[in-house]
Amino acid sequence: MNIVILDAMTLGGSSLEEIKKLGKLTIYDTTNKKEVVKRAKDADVILTNKVVLDSVILKQLPNLKLICVTATGMNNIDLESAKALKIDVKNVADYSTNAVAQHTFMFALNLLGQLKHYDKFVKKGKWAKNEIFCHINKSNEIYELDNKTWGIIGLGNIGAKVGNIAKSFGANVIYYSTSGKNNSKEFKQEKNLENLIKDSDIISIHAPLNAQTKNLITKKELNLLKTNAILLNMGRGGIVNESDLYKCIKKKDFYFACDVLEVEPMTENHPFLDKKIQHKLLLTPHIAWAYKESRARLLEGVEKNIKDFISKK
Repeated sequence: MNIVILDAMTLGGSSLEEIKKLGKLTIYDTTNKKEVVKRAKDADVILTNKVVLDSVILKQLPNLKLICVTATGMNNIDLESAKALKIDVKNVADYSTNAVAQHTFMFALNLLGQLKHYDKFVKKGKWAKNEIFCHINKSNEIYELDNKTWGIIGLGNIGAKVGNIAKSFGANVIYYSTSGKNNSKEFKQEKNLENLIKDSDIISIHAPLNAQTKNLITKKELNLLKTNAILLNMGRGGIVNESDLYKCIKKKDFYFACDVLEVEPMTENHPFLDKKIQHKLLLTPHIAWAYKESRARLLEGVEKNIKDFISKK
């Protein structure tokens, strides 16, 4: 079988040796829209993370039998057209749950402990000039997670994992289901999003982007945050209105961390690059899913999807 990977760079150099055993493998680091048809015209199987495969493109790939999405989300694939053309589409679910949960706590604990500030203080040689053995800055107060209220928006597998970890730290966990379908006996459900925001010391978002979650957090919700609250977007860009957040965080004392933005890669001169708010922000470039072990699980899932397809032929 002809197998074509259209955006291998998104896999971060992970080994593709097992995939190579399944057919003739052609690898492209990146592929723009104009290049897709030329590169994939003979493909039986396409692997892609973010390359868009719309109806127009799919109709020009007569040999294509299987699309393996190297991710969970499949919004870059025209699923209805694929079905009509009898092209199977497979994703990999739950491979990144541990990684995203860990990344969430990296953000939260960093901000609770003001790690950026104190690391900078030491590395600038200021600790060496201290009159006493420690340095405590009231402007950069540090807090325990124990007995804080952790609000979760979107209680899927990742949200539930985060809730259980937060609970082990002694936090009081509450959640709001964006779909209205998730119920838990472990945590208290808030039917009203505004109540969750007002009551929480830390809020983490683990929801998909859809009609219900687009601009879920705007100026109205941000103004309800407690002083020094921590807001973490670990779901998708577009759930938090970035323009509103920028305007609010300049005036109000709270912290924001995110791994996702509405437009990726980040646009030049994005408001989050304003030096005046850097002490209130932690930003990473959409890597919460991409820990080495989770990428290995992802490729194992892709390999299984291809093998399952072959076995049904």
